[in-house]
Amino acid sequence: MKITAKMFFYICLFLIVMVGVYWWTSHDPTGTAALVMATGLSGMIAYYLYFTARRIGPGPDDRDDAEPHEGSGEQGFFSPTSYWPLVMCIALAMAFLGVAIGFWLIYFAAPFAAFGVYGFVMEYYRGENKHY
Repeated sequence: MKITAKMFFYICLFLIVMVGVYWWTSHDPTGTAALVMATGLSGMIAYYLYFTARRIGPGPDDRDDAEPHEGSGEQGFFSPTSYWPLVMCIALAMAFLGVAIGFWLIYFAAPFAAFGVYGFVMEYYRGENKHY
């Protein structure tokens, strides 16, 4: 995991330089803001991966002599079927459309987004998928 953290750290450093170069050559605030956000996102991912790598220790991807089968096994839990991301995407699409059309649409999208977040979080605490 340390190699992945280093990769995202180098991407973050590259984007820091590119933000300055892009702003200096184009004076475009929209593209500069997008590059700043990409820099922040890559920095957050690099920090998370570095923090996790320190906590769990080196994995097979950190060693040069590792075999592919050493990384096998359970990688985590992933929902097989869930409709809550669709509800959230529709609500957020309505909210972003509200920025373009009119701010009043955001007021209608916010309850649907809250309902989608609630359903997504509580998906495995009730119903047939309940975990005991």
